Amino acid sequence: MKQQHIWISIGLWSGLYLTWILLFHDHVFAVTRTMTVQFCYLLFVIANFYVQVYYAIPRLLNRKKYLLFAGFLPLTIALSALIRTPLALWLQVHVFLPGHPAPDAGGVFRESFLNIFIWVVFAVSVQQAIEKIGFRQHLDAMEKQRMRHELDFLKAQFNPHFLFNSINSIYGHIDRRNGEARDMLLSFSEMLRYQLYECNVDKIVIEKELQYIRHYVALQQGRREEHLRVRLDIPEDIAGFTIAPLLLITFVENAFKYVSAQEDGGEVIIAFRKHKDEVTFRAYNTKDRTAVEWEKGGIGIANARRRLDLQYPGRHRLVITDGDLSYEVLLTLNIKNHVNESHYSG
Repeated sequence: MKQQHIWISIGLWSGLYLTWILLFHDHVFAVTRTMTVQFCYLLFVIANFYVQVYYAIPRLLNRKKYLLFAGFLPLTIALSALIRTPLALWLQVHVFLPGHPAPDAGGVFRESFLNIFIWVVFAVSVQQAIEKIGFRQHLDAMEKQRMRHELDFLKAQFNPHFLFNSINSIYGHIDRRNGEARDMLLSFSEMLRYQLYECNVDKIVIEKELQYIRHYVALQQGRREEHLRVRLDIPEDIAGFTIAPLLLITFVENAFKYVSAQEDGGEVIIAFRKHKDEVTFRAYNTKDRTAVEWEKGGIGIANARRRLDLQYPGRHRLVITDGDLSYEVLLTLNIKNHVNESHYSG
């Protein structure tokens, strides 16, 4: 985009230069004289234009230093006219009309000042108008996008609100003696609330993510056979840092989805370990020897790998071991610079 902008600027200034040659060419003089004179003007106009655009406008005009800006503009143009005057006199005496007396320096200065001033003001005005129009269009597009997102958000709020009301109604109709079913429904409600309202961020405190995993494990234990052995190992030091939300649940879901179903029982282990700036997550499950093609190449694992590459580039190690009778995921995350400051704020 920057290179394209440069070429556009070159094209516009070249077009202005050619326009000047056509408008101000005096047939009494050679075309080369007109080209030389207008090229000199072009250099001074370009220099003053960029001084105004990149210095005076952002540092003076946009900061409401109007008097300084009003004085800076004619001052820089007067300096340009002062530099151009001896150059124009030298060209007139030694190149264009040798042997003729030099024109009045004051007249050359006034003419130079007026011409440079008019074209600089014109060019800056056009540039500012185009910039304002583009900025307004950008604001309008942002406003439309904001309104669309707000509308989508309001639409999305209806269904969750209805859903939570329904969950509360179902909870109220479950017999109080059926504590297991009531607890499962509460766990499901908390998981849903977490996904809908707390996961729209890049990082979330690990404590909330762990609570989500606990709810999920509790639900799976409630719906699975009694002979399934589940071990959830979360030491107390797994706290005080942030993590990408819903990153680990894919591996936890796979562990329960593909755990072996023999009568002698299957086993699922979800464990965490922390050492200095690294956290290791382990998801292990037994599996049937005759199980169908494994999920490690599926969309869930593929998405998890992609998220790790994007959110933890160079700061993670993922090792998946697919054995005949077991499946294990070992994920190590470098959590340096992701410490939850509020956790330690006392």
